[in-house]
Amino acid sequence: MHKTTRKTRSINMQVHSEKLFGSEDVITDFVIDRDVLLGKISKISEADNLADLRNRVITTSEFIHDYISNENDIRSSYPPDNPIRIKANTLFDNLNQILNTQTRERAIYYLDRLKKSYSEVKTSQYSDINLNRWKEYPDILTDSLWVMDKRDNSGVHTAGYWGNFIPQIPYQLITRYTKEGEWVLDTFAGCGTTLIEAQRLGRNCIGFELQPDVIKKAKGNVASEPNGYDTISKLYEGDSTEIDYETALEKAGTDSVQMVIMHPPYFDIIKFSEDKRDLSNADSIEAFLDKIDVITAKSEEVLDKGRFLALVIGDKYEGGEWIPLGFLSMERIRNRGYTLKSIIVKNFEETTGKRNQKELWRYRALVGGFYIFKHEYIFIFQKG
Repeated sequence: MHKTTRKTRSINMQVHSEKLFGSEDVITDFVIDRDVLLGKISKISEADNLADLRNRVITTSEFIHDYISNENDIRSSYPPDNPIRIKANTLFDNLNQILNTQTRERAIYYLDRLKKSYSEVKTSQYSDINLNRWKEYPDILTDSLWVMDKRDNSGVHTAGYWGNFIPQIPYQLITRYTKEGEWVLDTFAGCGTTLIEAQRLGRNCIGFELQPDVIKKAKGNVASEPNGYDTISKLYEGDSTEIDYETALEKAGTDSVQMVIMHPPYFDIIKFSEDKRDLSNADSIEAFLDKIDVITAKSEEVLDKGRFLALVIGDKYEGGEWIPLGFLSMERIRNRGYTLKSIIVKNFEETTGKRNQKELWRYRALVGGFYIFKHEYIFIFQKG
């Protein structure tokens, strides 16, 4: 087990943390008895003065370090009868904050908050994120600009489908807006990216896809992904503007969903098939928007009140004019009475159609007086 050099009163908890977690044998999570941990934190609060409190922080930090390192078989002395999983780096950061506090009163405030984080679970009505331990979710984005240089290709995820979803988007959306065991509806399932992410996160998911060959591949992808939560994943072939959503959900085992994710074609930028029902073959932008309207209306019937719909879409450039397809689609959904909660701009560095053509597109942009698309939108709506 990785060791660190013990420091005394001048210990810096951040350095302690960096040494403990800075090598290849990193252990960022550990399991300890909840009552033991809370008892150690409470012992710090009993200090009469700031100097004594700081000494107790150091003593507690050394105990945690020894526990993680399993020095002197310390774990055997404190078996986890009431186990709790802790992110060590976050705990050390919190202890470091307390150690560097300038008054006992402020230190007690931080200690009370730390105890609360390990003794009480606080979630919103639509997420499993423990808000009392919010620092432990560094991967969950809260800014409106998402910079993602490359897609997640772990497991069965594949980039082989033109215009497909990058898995990080459904991961973020499902984590933020659903709870374990709830249902997600994907109106444009493609190769099953949303279903795979839902399955990984312990959510049930139902998806619709128009193209038979694509849905066959999607079903294979989903079936190949481990299902540790034993969730339900259903894929149906058909047109999202025509499918009976209620009947499909009933067959899957539910009567409603808690989130809708829509990732339609960006009109005719990529032709996905020769099928006239395909949104990439819509006769006009108005016809495209009308279909977005229909799909929103149908999904609205099965989406629970107060829950969320996400639209992922980009704009297009045609005839020397930027067509704000994203905002036009956004307005169609807002007009149905949805509350717009967020507009997220997500970057993309390269598309299949522009691969190995960066210089050519730069030249075209300079000649044509336009800017090259490097983003798409994620609109978050809440049903009233």
